[in-house]
Amino acid sequence: MKYMLLIYADSTAPTPPPDELAVRTGKYATFTQKIAESGELVAGERLQDPDTATSVRVRDGRTVTTDGPFAETREVLAGFYMIDAPDLDRALVLAAELPAALTGTVEVRPVFDMADLMG
Repeated sequence: MKYMLLIYADSTAPTPPPDELAVRTGKYATFTQKIAESGELVAGERLQDPDTATSVRVRDGRTVTTDGPFAETREVLAGFYMIDAPDLDRALVLAAELPAALTGTVEVRPVFDMADLMG
């Protein structure tokens, strides 16, 4: 079953010093390599900062775009991993191993299989 590990970070947290950032980056590289080697990695990316986002809405047939994220919030979506794990328990174990779980939030959400709609 596929799961999204949605990584949320505190947008108000100060940028860590370069040495701490290097350690954190190394931990992500180690995690990514581990799940790639186990065959559980489907995809994963870090997202650019929320101020680079554009939100799109269609209302009454009109497309409206707004610079910035959809909602004003302290926690912002910073990145994601899509994994293929045998069950939710394994997905939760992997989510807890993410460095972001120590300082932010990792939301684990099953991916809807679109093939189920096709019959």
